[in-house]
Amino acid sequence: MDTVFIRGLRAQAVIGCYDHERTIRQPLIIDLELATDVASGAATDQLEHALDYAAISQRVIAEVEASSYQLIESLAEHLAGLIRTDFAVPWLRVAVTKPTAVAEADAVGVVIERGSRSQAAV
Repeated sequence: MDTVFIRGLRAQAVIGCYDHERTIRQPLIIDLELATDVASGAATDQLEHALDYAAISQRVIAEVEASSYQLIESLAEHLAGLIRTDFAVPWLRVAVTKPTAVAEADAVGVVIERGSRSQAAV
């Protein structure tokens, strides 16, 4: 099992539970780790045999910017399901960071894992 990662993907979203958060867009940072087998892509050196991280990045940004969740947990769950289904990823880790949520902290966030790593080796 190999891993493709995308770190520091930035997007703006309406996110939060408080009234003032429902009328503004806030920055979010998305980190992804995606289980895949890179052997086919490495052997052919062709994008169609690899996990297209540019396409995944564009899709995630579009989903985040179109979303309006209250909780980053809900957004992370949505992204995990979308990526697993649309890009046939058997396992992933999604981190959603909300850097402006708590003034006294650098950032807050959530990390979820979904799927099975062992299915990536099949």
